[in-house]
Amino acid sequence: MRRGVRVGVDVGKARVGVARCDPDGLLATPIETLPRDARTVAAVLAYVHELDAIEVVVGLPLSLSGADTASTTDARQFAAQLADASEVPVRLVDERLSTVTAHRQLQAGVGARRARVPSSTRSPLLSSCRTPSTPSGCRIVPRIRRPPHERP
Repeated sequence: MRRGVRVGVDVGKARVGVARCDPDGLLATPIETLPRDARTVAAVLAYVHELDAIEVVVGLPLSLSGADTASTTDARQFAAQLADASEVPVRLVDERLSTVTAHRQLQAGVGARRARVPSSTRSPLLSSCRTPSTPSGCRIVPRIRRPPHERP
C-alpha cells in the first residue's frame, strides 16, 4: 500500500462524517461531522488539502446482498462531485462490514449510544480499506475520477 494520509467520507442525507488515517494506514481517527449542504464538498476538500491526503475514500452503502440502494446512488453522486473538484483520487469502498463493526462497537460500549452511528465509530471504514482486498471482504471499487474533458 502506498504510504500517505487518506480521508474517509461517510455520506448521509443530513450529515457527512469525515475521518482520516495515519500515513501508514494503521489508525483511523474521526475528524468532524459536517452538515450536508452546498458547502460540504468544499469542506471535505479543505481537509484533504490541509492533511496533504493522497486519496479520498467514500463509503459505499450496499445492501447486504450487494445490490445498490437509494443511499448507494447518493454516495456515488457525492463521490463524483468530490472527484470533479479534487486533485487526488476518490475511491468508493464497500462499507457493509464497517457498519456492522461500528454497531458492534456501540453494543460493546465504544461511543455514545444513539439511534445513529456516531463519528467515533465511523473509523472502521478507513481501517477496513488498508489493502485492495482484505480478508473481511472489503474491496476498493475502481476509481471514479472523471477525465478533465468529461467534468461539468
